[in-house]
Amino acid sequence: IVALGANDGLRGQSPPAIRANLEEIVARLQAAGVRVLLVGMRLPPNYGAEYTKEFEAVFPAVARRAKITLMPFLLDGVAADPRLNQADGIHPTAAGQQMIADRLWPYLRPLLRPIK
Repeated sequence: IVALGANDGLRGQSPPAIRANLEEIVARLQAAGVRVLLVGMRLPPNYGAEYTKEFEAVFPAVARRAKITLMPFLLDGVAADPRLNQADGIHPTAAGQQMIADRLWPYLRPLLRPIK
């Protein structure tokens, strides 16, 4: 599971650089025979429409290029719910983590191989 890039976006790094980093990570994993699940992130609206759009486009572009599964948004259903986030408003609570796991599972399960 590659769930990276959120902090890069929050720090205002360039979307092309974020994309290049994710592509390199995914390529190395694939070269090692790993089935990769890429997890997308979104930014708060205060980052501006243009930057937010460019950032959010990174994840589907990487997934398309590498032909890998994409979970569009890790925090879907969690990010906007204060009951599912810690006081910082960024990090999920235990209940939020459970919701993330429940929503992640349908993307992950098809990639798992049976143990022989």
